[in-house]
Amino acid sequence: MSEPIRCWPTTDPLYIAYHDEEWGRPVRDERGLYERLCLEGFQSGLAWITVLRKREAFRLGFAGFDPERVARFDGADVQRLLADAGIIRHRGKIEAAIANAKATLALRGAGTPLDELMWQYRDHADGKELSRRLKAAGFRFVGPTTAYSSMEACGVVNNHRADCWVRDAVEAERRAAS
Repeated sequence: MSEPIRCWPTTDPLYIAYHDEEWGRPVRDERGLYERLCLEGFQSGLAWITVLRKREAFRLGFAGFDPERVARFDGADVQRLLADAGIIRHRGKIEAAIANAKATLALRGAGTPLDELMWQYRDHADGKELSRRLKAAGFRFVGPTTAYSSMEACGVVNNHRADCWVRDAVEAERRAAS
């Protein structure tokens, strides 16, 4: 029996599960969107599998990516995270994740929560405008490539290959989530 067609070649079980069960599936909750924005920022310049392998350590280090808790992180938390070998230890990215938590709360307080903002860009061809809006709202490490990767990860766009075995199921979930 041959393997189903996927969007990228891999034999890594973690990567296969991510592709088949998560990538491109709609995420509408604030915590899930915040987590993916942060993880895509941490991935910048690295292979995604590196982030996947460290994801549970990131969740532990960043309080389950609860924006309210992370927004209260201080210098001691930055030092704690810089010493955590389980995550990607990059001061700028760590500080960006904290700033992004604060920006997530500010969006919510301003009446345009993160899910509403991100899903306004449903099916956009790139992440340039979303990146601009996120930066204007105080987010960091959210350039156009990172913004677009987040859009793909969260189902805002469906970039599964036309012959990918999960494409149609992902699209059905996206239609139901609209």
